[in-house]
Amino acid sequence: MKSTLNKTNDVNGTIVIEVEKADYQEKVDKSLNQYSQKANIPGFRQGKVPRNLIRKLYGKAVMVSEINKMLVDEMENFIRDNKLKVFGEPLPADNPDEELDLDNDKKLSFTFDVALVPEFDLALDKSVVLTCYTILPEPELVDRQMDIYRQNFGTYTAVEDEIRDTDLIKGTLVEMEGDSEKDNGQVIENAVLMPSHIKDEETGKHFVGVKSGDSVIFNPQKACGGHEAELASLLQTTREDAAKTDSDFRFDIAEVTRYEKATMNSYLFDRVLGEGMATTEEEFTAKVVAELSRQFKPDADYFFLLQARDHIVKMLDGVTFPDELLKRSLLKGDDKYTPEEIETNFPKIMEELKFRVARQKIFEEHGITVESADVEALAAEMAKIQLTRFGIVNPPDNTVQTYAKGMFENEKTVRELYERTVENKFTDWLKETVTVIRQEIPSKDFNKLAHSYTQQFGEYAAETTPEPEEKAETK
Repeated sequence: MKSTLNKTNDVNGTIVIEVEKADYQEKVDKSLNQYSQKANIPGFRQGKVPRNLIRKLYGKAVMVSEINKMLVDEMENFIRDNKLKVFGEPLPADNPDEELDLDNDKKLSFTFDVALVPEFDLALDKSVVLTCYTILPEPELVDRQMDIYRQNFGTYTAVEDEIRDTDLIKGTLVEMEGDSEKDNGQVIENAVLMPSHIKDEETGKHFVGVKSGDSVIFNPQKACGGHEAELASLLQTTREDAAKTDSDFRFDIAEVTRYEKATMNSYLFDRVLGEGMATTEEEFTAKVVAELSRQFKPDADYFFLLQARDHIVKMLDGVTFPDELLKRSLLKGDDKYTPEEIETNFPKIMEELKFRVARQKIFEEHGITVESADVEALAAEMAKIQLTRFGIVNPPDNTVQTYAKGMFENEKTVRELYERTVENKFTDWLKETVTVIRQEIPSKDFNKLAHSYTQQFGEYAAETTPEPEEKAETK
């Protein structure tokens, strides 16, 4: 077998693979022998079918299959051994003059069009100036976060004043018959309800404004709006028995408790930040602001990367790419798009492609790699942020690791984590290489800036972009 690269120009070429009978005959014979052992043909016992008949029935299909396998392996080896940088997979050449006669040709020739990654210089150094923002949360955002913390760590306390609709009322339910207690009627001790949870609005109003020690007569069936589960819970019985109950009940209120938000003291500081991390309200607020700013960092880094990306794309304006072959590759690889749609979207696709090629070049030249530990660390960081947003502040390490581990069960999430890790590595390199102007900006102003920027430059079409053959190495 012989393979040759013929360059049309710096970015287009063909790989010609010549295959002789001796290259594939042994593999074909071996496959046919396996067929003869397994073939179930009427008139012959299994394993006793004549080889000539097997060859006649399956010979050409087996030969085509084995040759295709050899071509795939040879192409991969040729690209690797010759250190070729190519976009996507080589495409079979559209050559009507090249016809194969599998029965008679002693030497078969296969031609593939290949899109080559161009060579270029990329002068990224201190002469390049980019802005990196530190996003500061707005005061109302800080206040809202403080309120969430106080709400999460509040407690119920007994109150003697008039009942509010969010108070928790405890007492005894007594079944009534008219204005009197029903003989042998139900009596439910330690009944609990909250006016705001009562389905019937009119019934709920009867409880608002009364006090501990008062009584309210109401119909539980009406109050629960036909919800059997809630009615059964209130009457502390089964759904079946609750459904049969349509009497009025008297609720003798014994205790009223009200949920009070946590006060700004060491109890709250320790629960949110960890023991001893803040001793005054000022320290606590400063750390909450810092945490909110940290959660904004991925947005700031992404915006920084967008600016760098657009700068790099402009630097590659004069570099030639194999446009037509890339369009063919896109059309062949994604049947969701028509040739017209690919033509329309191609400029944006090329912007993303140029950025990825430049990024790959930098990774190779500077020995930047993506380790498995890097991806795992990012998963843990994202898990911690997500848990914090769920209200689990200061989550223990084992909870974070369990949550992060779950991310690796989804293939799409793993790809996103890998790409995000690549972006983070590249962003870190950029910040060390170019001149970075650091600027603080309120979160509202940043959102306006980011929106205006993406309106002007647009997002990029990563999903439809052919990848360079070589990628950032993962260890």
